[in-house]
Amino acid sequence: MKLLLLALFVGATTAMYSKKDDVVELTASNFQSQVINSDEIWIVEFYAPWCGHCKNLVPEYKKVATALKGVVKVGAVDMTAHQSVGGPYNVRGFPTIKIFGADKQKPTDYNGARTAAGMSAQAMQELVLNSKDIWLVEFYAPWCGHCKNLEPHWKAAASQLKGKVKLGALDATVHTVAANKFGIRGFPTIKYFAPGSEANDATEYDGGRTTDDIVRWASDKAMENLPAPEVVEGVSQEVVEGTCKDKQLCVITFLPHILDCQSKCRNDYLATLKELSEKFKKNLWGWLWLEGGKQGALEEALDVGGFGYPAMVALNSRKGKYSTLKGSFGKDGISEFLRDLSYGKGRTQSLRGEGFPKVDKSEPWDGKDGEMPVEEEIDLSDVDLDKTEL
Repeated sequence: MKLLLLALFVGATTAMYSKKDDVVELTASNFQSQVINSDEIWIVEFYAPWCGHCKNLVPEYKKVATALKGVVKVGAVDMTAHQSVGGPYNVRGFPTIKIFGADKQKPTDYNGARTAAGMSAQAMQELVLNSKDIWLVEFYAPWCGHCKNLEPHWKAAASQLKGKVKLGALDATVHTVAANKFGIRGFPTIKYFAPGSEANDATEYDGGRTTDDIVRWASDKAMENLPAPEVVEGVSQEVVEGTCKDKQLCVITFLPHILDCQSKCRNDYLATLKELSEKFKKNLWGWLWLEGGKQGALEEALDVGGFGYPAMVALNSRKGKYSTLKGSFGKDGISEFLRDLSYGKGRTQSLRGEGFPKVDKSEPWDGKDGEMPVEEEIDLSDVDLDKTEL
């Protein structure tokens, strides 16, 4: 019993972090699921309880874990108990700190100052700067009354914006390097980071401080950063329905036959459509093009073809309604047509037939000029025309 109590006492005294701390205890049994299989950024310390430098790091490491809570995960591995965890990462001395970012198989070595400010600055670099995501980062001070008032709204907005915009919060009294880097002078200050931002690209958030204000402002930024929808060639029923069925509107263009409008001509039309898909991307419409004359059932359902090609219709497949471009098939004419539709203007007609029109499968355009089909020559050498009876 005495030996057991001694063993428990020794185990308790060698543990450098407890469950009360914000540092996550990582082990051989949970490292894969917690860190490697996670979408979150992790700062991980590999340590030994007898290591003097590790003991000196403890206060700062706890501080960075608390400061980055909800933004970056902070964990620690006791290598005397879980040596196999550090093996794949070439851990040779203590403490070794690595940042597990986008590529979890290739963590980044942290070689900066062993301070909360230093570690948080590099985590910020890994997490926010050059990220493919949109970020709003609040710099706050724990004693700041306005920051405390903002906190519930910030958390609620983060929940509503999940999957669209990421929200983080940094204690500027701890992360002084980051705060100075971004010119923080008062609290709370919110900085906006567009996808791929460098440090000097951060801009000031100028919206309101309620949940609705934050969500509205961030959603607008998310829409601005959306890629333009692809202008898809409608080569099958699946492609056409997949592009159109769940959209408020689907812009469908029928281009002239390739023999009537060769590759340069067709590419000019497609370039105009891509430019307009960028202009109207906030509407989240579908965009399709097809070669005129190939899809009889679809053209009949949309009453296309009678006035020649190119032709354009905007289809609401859920309501079975469509509107036809009557004006010029140029950038200005199409833009005016689509602008009116975005405001709910324009005359509509009902889709002909029952259900979604049939689309025949076709080969996608190869990007080349069209060629006239070669007619087979008929050999008349064996025919005696003089003796042919009428």
